[in-house]
Amino acid sequence: MRHYHRKIAVSKTRRGGAVTLLAGLVLLAWSSAVRGADPAPEEILRAYQPQGHYGALTISYPFDGAVFPPEIVAPTFRWKDSQPAADAWLVLVEFEDGPGRLTAPPRRVFDVAAASSWQPSDSEWQEMKRRSVEKPAHVTILGYRRADSDRVGAEHPPYISEPGKILSAGRVSIGTSRDEVGAPVFYRDVPLPFIDAVKDPSRIQWRLGPVSSKQQPPVVLDKLPVCANCHSFSANGSFIGLDIDYANDKGAYAIVPIAPEMVLDKSKIMTWSDFRRDDGEPTFGLLSQISPDGRYVISTVKDRSVFVPRPELAFSQLFFPVQGILVVYDTQAKTFQPLSGADDPALVQSNPSWSADGRTLFFARAKMRRLPKIPRSVEVLLRPEECEEFLSGREKFRFDLFRIPFNGGKGGTPEPLAGASANERSNYFPRCSPDGKWIVFCQADSFMLTQRDSALYILPATGGEARRMTCNRSCMNSWHSWSPNSRWLVFSSKEFTPYTQLLLAHVDAEGHDAPPVLLENFVAADRAANIPEFVNIAPDRLFHMKEQFVDDLSFWRAGNEFMRALDYDRAIGAYRKALE
Repeated sequence: MRHYHRKIAVSKTRRGGAVTLLAGLVLLAWSSAVRGADPAPEEILRAYQPQGHYGALTISYPFDGAVFPPEIVAPTFRWKDSQPAADAWLVLVEFEDGPGRLTAPPRRVFDVAAASSWQPSDSEWQEMKRRSVEKPAHVTILGYRRADSDRVGAEHPPYISEPGKILSAGRVSIGTSRDEVGAPVFYRDVPLPFIDAVKDPSRIQWRLGPVSSKQQPPVVLDKLPVCANCHSFSANGSFIGLDIDYANDKGAYAIVPIAPEMVLDKSKIMTWSDFRRDDGEPTFGLLSQISPDGRYVISTVKDRSVFVPRPELAFSQLFFPVQGILVVYDTQAKTFQPLSGADDPALVQSNPSWSADGRTLFFARAKMRRLPKIPRSVEVLLRPEECEEFLSGREKFRFDLFRIPFNGGKGGTPEPLAGASANERSNYFPRCSPDGKWIVFCQADSFMLTQRDSALYILPATGGEARRMTCNRSCMNSWHSWSPNSRWLVFSSKEFTPYTQLLLAHVDAEGHDAPPVLLENFVAADRAANIPEFVNIAPDRLFHMKEQFVDDLSFWRAGNEFMRALDYDRAIGAYRKALE
């Protein structure tokens, strides 16, 4: 049998020179068909040696060093035990804050495969959070064998057959911040692979809820028969901007005041296609962002993009712009204006983002590439055969981040952002903290958006040395958003599953972050949660959006998409609705 040596420190406090162990114990217990007496938890625990030799038990969640917000619901502790004979576990919780003990009745677990997890009760979790603010709580999980176990046979050494003998151990430390999140999260709930959502966008849902939610947050928008994607909110939570394919127009964009009941009708929809419409170049309006005060929207227009479905479930599309300029829309004057300094047709200018005060814009920039197989046509989305260089990995496409004054829409001279440019990497998706101090951006080897190696970096808003953030996980870290108080960062990751999940990381006043916590109730097992964004409204305030713009052209376009996918039944259904 393979063993390892691990030192597990026991937390202590001193009272008048005496050392007091502070421990809370929860027992995940055993089968109902009792053929022998199991040792009591206290008896098992007495044999535990913090510096003893035990088999490896890996706690996969929470992450060691994770910091939780004070209002979040209890996490589910999950682990993997290397010892096949272990089929019951003790969970030992130790504190450093003073005398006290968590208590809970024994838990019975009949399915051993399902036993490798534990969720504290509400009262237990409240106690754990209260006592881990100043100093962390230490959670140790000990694996042992039940008296009635059927796992013992000739393949196991004789001493392992002792009921209650500790076989494995693992430990993490977690803390609780004094900083509340203070705002709900708005996000998309999407089926995968992504091509399925493209074929039938009515399956996409938008949800809104606080991190304190015990259930999956409620759906606030769904059943749109047309594609809708990138959204953004004004800093004070008074407006939302949302890309919507209205009337077969990929450049259509809705700007709606936030209210308990919101109607998406034609009066609230503009289109980026109206910018220089007569030049014959179509526009999608990519990655639009509404200004902090809600007056302006900036977007990539006159754009072309690689947009290719891929067979892998986790990364089922490659999507990044290869052409585009930045244009500003004034919601009061109803006018469009190219942003001088970010409107060079020989460059790709995309992925814009506002500073906290709205006076500066950050954006990603690269040299435009003329690929030999791209036709002279004005098709916005490139087909696989037209961008084979990128799909094969032979060619890279890298972006640098720039800052530019907004100047009321007049723009100015762009400057490379120190720490996020000229580093032989692709830098994109900049997001400035509401207090104006920090910028968090993504960095990958190439391309933009959903990249396997995408990692989050933080640097001062004035530029400087970029730091790789502690909250990064092993697979894709992107689509991040700051909480209104600049103390929490929500982002998307594929750490645990091909279906993107939402993680939440604490960031202190000096820009140092902690390992993240999972928003467990924000996801479903077979859907991806992405593009999360904090909305600066009360956590318990919700709103609902109702569509009232879909017409015959919308269903006609949906029918055409089903036809391209050879889904004739759905195509016929959409065409019938168009006729109706």
